[in-house]
Amino acid sequence: MQDSDASNYTFELKRPLAIRALRRSNIRKKIAEYLFDIAPSYSYTSEIAYHVRTTPSNVIGAIRGMNTRYKVDESLLNLDIIQEKSCGSNIRLYGITDFGKEMLKTIKDKR
Repeated sequence: MQDSDASNYTFELKRPLAIRALRRSNIRKKIAEYLFDIAPSYSYTSEIAYHVRTTPSNVIGAIRGMNTRYKVDESLLNLDIIQEKSCGSNIRLYGITDFGKEMLKTIKDKR
């Protein structure tokens, strides 16, 4: 029971950061929206980049963080908006989490 309370507390702390990160970066928001649209399926970096109409390096930056352009603290993985699945040695697939779905709904409702 304590693990559930701890994870709820963690999500409550991440909620304002997640909303801020999605509002600040159009690429982050588009990636989350694309993964929301294809849920429960997962997608890989170049396919996400194609559908979001950006470069794979921008997608990787938004997902994992990249130097000063995309802060690691505001990355989609760090904020638990999306999750990563490793399939094989060098293949990573990404999908939206329940928390990510909730954050997108929150942003859309406030418009």
